[in-house]
Amino acid sequence: MYAISLGDDGAELRPIEPWQAEEFLAHVDRGREFIGQHNGLPDVVADLESSRAFLQAYAEKAAADSGRLYGIWADGTLVGAVLLRKLDIAQGTAEAGCWLEPSAVGRGLVTRAVRVIIDWAVEERGVHRVEWWVSTENAPSIAVARRLGMTKDGVLRESYLYRGKRHDEEIWSVLAPEWRAAKKAT
Repeated sequence: MYAISLGDDGAELRPIEPWQAEEFLAHVDRGREFIGQHNGLPDVVADLESSRAFLQAYAEKAAADSGRLYGIWADGTLVGAVLLRKLDIAQGTAEAGCWLEPSAVGRGLVTRAVRVIIDWAVEERGVHRVEWWVSTENAPSIAVARRLGMTKDGVLRESYLYRGKRHDEEIWSVLAPEWRAAKKAT
């Protein structure tokens, strides 16, 4: 197994696989209410069986080259994840996403981890456009999009039905030439 360092604080990015279903469920349980404010993961991962099924679905996406899921570990504990929810190599598009449990908020972990997966998608897989879909009410996630140098493409009004309420979604994106130019500038 491999791990990618996310900086001097010891945080790491690693794949999450079906055999880690118990650890994944414990992570979701620790952050269930917080994560569930804007993310449906806690509604999907409710017990060990559904945890394993969720991880298996991403293992199958990885095998089909249509998505990826990576955990963020801090001090040896799984505290969040970043993912490519969609990966369409033929079209050169991907959709990135994330979540964290409350103990990990405010440390820059998501921004650092998403940088790694966007860079991989662009440089290794030839993706031209990476999107970030986010509820207009999710200010921390919008801030991540901004820190990543993404451009706000627009708002889909009342496009997402979540827990009985319609939400507006913002779509942000970064194109491969923009990503590369930003990397050179730093």
